[in-house]
Amino acid sequence: MSPSHPKRILVVDDQPNIVDMLATVLTFHGFAVATAASAAEAVERAAEHRPDLVLLDVMLPDGDGRDVCRRLRAAGSAAGVVFLTARDAREDLITGLAYGGDDWITKPFDVDVLLARVRAVLRRVATEPAGRVLRHADVELDQDTLEVRRAGEPVQLSPTELKLLRYFLQNPGRVLSRTELLRAVWEYELDSNVVDTYVGYVRRKIGPSLIVTHRGFGYALRAERP
Repeated sequence: MSPSHPKRILVVDDQPNIVDMLATVLTFHGFAVATAASAAEAVERAAEHRPDLVLLDVMLPDGDGRDVCRRLRAAGSAAGVVFLTARDAREDLITGLAYGGDDWITKPFDVDVLLARVRAVLRRVATEPAGRVLRHADVELDQDTLEVRRAGEPVQLSPTELKLLRYFLQNPGRVLSRTELLRAVWEYELDSNVVDTYVGYVRRKIGPSLIVTHRGFGYALRAERP
């Protein structure tokens, strides 16, 4: 990370001790930090500061962090979103990811683990200028602009969905195991169900038949049937 261009992180939580701790730790590690204590303030601060990543508490005094994430995505924000949650119910986390989140971490959390996940999500968000367009069937991904189109129409993907689709497009026809996808996209160990969840999101956005399931092995990209 260049010291002259630090990554911008917005911390959204209504507990001052958590906000102060995260702001201190993140600033020490070279990030530019802004904070918000409510859903309304989070949306305003995101518009002002254009963060690269948002650490977003799920339970806020004036609303739900998952709705904040949905509003950010609707406004065109491509920032990475990591949910902070005291709840570990799988259905709550899946709902957050469906709204455009990229990861979550359960309170109380280990600071080193949180930093590792923040950096991993930032790597997913970062543009890698490859200077070429990846195409398969009627789907294309411009690696310079990170724009995705299906049959010429734009498709909005979260950073994690984008990286997952990109990995499929870079490996057409190969059967990719859940373990390989976790390492390539998330870069650390998670429940393999996360892969299934995100493959489902990508399928809904680019067409259900483009990614085929090989039971017991993983997933592969194939051309859609006419």
